[in-house]
Amino acid sequence: MTSPAGPPPTGGGSEQQRVRLLAVTACPTGIAHTYMAAEKLAQAAASRGIDMKVETQGSIGAENVLDDNDVSTADGIIVAADKDVDLSRFVGKRVLTVGVAEGIHHPERLIERVRSAPVHTAGATPAASASGGGKERSVGYKALMNGVSYMIPFVVVGGLLIAISLSLGGHTDPSGGLVIPKDSFWMDINNIGVIGFTLMVPILSGYIAYAIGDRPALVPGMIGGWIANTGSLYDSKAGAGFIGAIVTGFLAGYLVLWIKKVKVPKFVQPIMPIIVIPIVATTALGLFFIYVIGKPISWVFEHLTGWLSGMTGTSAILLGAILGLMIAFDMGGPVNKTAFLFGAGLIATGNQTVMGMCAAAIPVMPLGQGLATLIRKRLYSEQERETGLAALFMGCFGISEGAIPFAAARPAQVIPANMLGGAVAGAVAGVAGVEDAVPHGGPIVAVLGAVSGVPMFFVAVLIGTAVTALTTVTLVDIGERRRKGAAPVPGPGVTGPGAAGPLEPALVGVGAGAAAGGAAGAVMAQRIVASSSAAATEAAPAGESKTADLDAGAGADAGASTEADMTARTSAGAKSGADADGELTAAPDREVLSGYLTEQTVKVALDARDKEAAVREMAQLLARTGKVADVDELVATALRREAQGTTGLGEEIAIPHAKTDAVTAPVVGFARSAEGVEWGSLDGTKARLVFMISVPEAAAGDEHLRILALLSRKLMDPGFRERLIAAPDERAVLDVLSEIR
Repeated sequence: MTSPAGPPPTGGGSEQQRVRLLAVTACPTGIAHTYMAAEKLAQAAASRGIDMKVETQGSIGAENVLDDNDVSTADGIIVAADKDVDLSRFVGKRVLTVGVAEGIHHPERLIERVRSAPVHTAGATPAASASGGGKERSVGYKALMNGVSYMIPFVVVGGLLIAISLSLGGHTDPSGGLVIPKDSFWMDINNIGVIGFTLMVPILSGYIAYAIGDRPALVPGMIGGWIANTGSLYDSKAGAGFIGAIVTGFLAGYLVLWIKKVKVPKFVQPIMPIIVIPIVATTALGLFFIYVIGKPISWVFEHLTGWLSGMTGTSAILLGAILGLMIAFDMGGPVNKTAFLFGAGLIATGNQTVMGMCAAAIPVMPLGQGLATLIRKRLYSEQERETGLAALFMGCFGISEGAIPFAAARPAQVIPANMLGGAVAGAVAGVAGVEDAVPHGGPIVAVLGAVSGVPMFFVAVLIGTAVTALTTVTLVDIGERRRKGAAPVPGPGVTGPGAAGPLEPALVGVGAGAAAGGAAGAVMAQRIVASSSAAATEAAPAGESKTADLDAGAGADAGASTEADMTARTSAGAKSGADADGELTAAPDREVLSGYLTEQTVKVALDARDKEAAVREMAQLLARTGKVADVDELVATALRREAQGTTGLGEEIAIPHAKTDAVTAPVVGFARSAEGVEWGSLDGTKARLVFMISVPEAAAGDEHLRILALLSRKLMDPGFRERLIAAPDERAVLDVLSEIR
């Protein structure tokens, strides 16, 4: 796409240079808000005669990527993102960083402010904008989520492989312990799982550091995490676990930032990020942890062991509760290991009741967190729900580390819930006199015959799990409502997928901090150049053929029409009209969005007055196509999605959507409400333009993301919305909707 001519020449014969701006938009889930912010910024720039290129970092990856030439000629860069964005390529340019919501709601303000934004320097932190900025997440929060998202696959892979090897190759040994024969195939599987578990803590630390200090912080972060997890380096029988990794991650990140600020001769600068900074930071952090932090950890380990040794004669309920609290506190750290090794050591003396208390508490954390993702789905992202299922499996095999991703992401809510559930399980096992003959925990030891008092063992585990789950969802829900200003809680029975941490108010289809399904395209993929009097020109979605839309209606955007489009529209219009008897013939179905939205699924007057009724009416509208096998299930799925957070985008728009096998093929419907339906939109507007997207589970990974991105982009055009509202009938509505491409 070529740029229009610049302003007329001024005195001296030289052309006045057009302002050139760049932008990067990104949200945690990478679906709607990423593209909405891109579209709003582009429109605001076009209305001011500003040349702008927008890079979108969505669920389908980075699109319309800014290259070196773009950056070198830019007058400023706007970063509207709620996740970590690499700013190292913008050194020497004015950079304004805000939350993605600012890009949607105040694009004009951002364009004005970027001209006076601070110049980004090498090693500078991606600071939040000054006054008037958006609700951007803190650097610390983003860093923690970055580490957790990279750690989760290691937890899942390592934990599941260990669990599988124990279940299929493990057995109780008369000499004590749950063992796998050393030369067996299952020992190899177990060893691979152990490697995954060994790496998860350094990965957490490394990627926390990376999010703060960029690439030079990765090495000190990972090595620092390894040191934290290796207690033998500082004379401790247990490492510091994930809590130590969080500490080393932040220490490494901020240490690197500090080193970057040190002024060095120019000839040293090229080797700073690859040699000097990693070596200095790694050495300093490693020695600091070993000699300063490690010693207190070792001291805690030793004194806790001595303290517990003096409690063996106390009440079984009290001892069980204390052991449960310790087991649940850090899931592999010094406090956990103190309780575990204390119980394991007493087995040889003939006292198996202490290990019985520990064995009941060990699975409570992963089982409780997994159960929490099932009973209140709206509080969790899709990736977290998948991790929750894996945690349930790991809990059955006594792998408490399955709960670590949840504790690392929300320590203030999850750790207290874990401790309460662990204490209850340990106390119940203690009062019931449950015994465990092997140094392991979880239902697996009962199944393999190592536990006496099996019924009460399972009672203890179930009660502790329920307490953990209910406490977790209560604390997390309170935290979310407090953050969102006491937003209303969905009624009973309305549960569904949710978002981790901050709930993105609309179109959250995949997990935070994690990878989403690869969609086929749907981004604004070209540089947007327009004069102050011209509308912004949109490019076709990446990977989408123009020929697929030859029967689409006329586009209102400048340059959108092609000769083929005009021919197709003329042909489509000629197919409808009066028959030989003067009666109006039925117009053939006009197709929009690859044929998913047709005249059958358009309604100009929505009868419903509330959200639930509107969803049901939309589902019945989609059923006209014959692609809905179960209307009730479609409605239930859409309402479960609504429970995670409203799909009202604001601007009088709502896009409820459902991934369910209640539909046999992707289908999209549109209805218009004269009075508007209360949809809980953040801007307070009622929904007058309602789209409903339904796709089968098998197609959900690609199609619903593509459709969502297309709609969210086009609906940001006020003129498009006005034409939709003004269209007199279904056929006119479809003419307007055919502009979506």
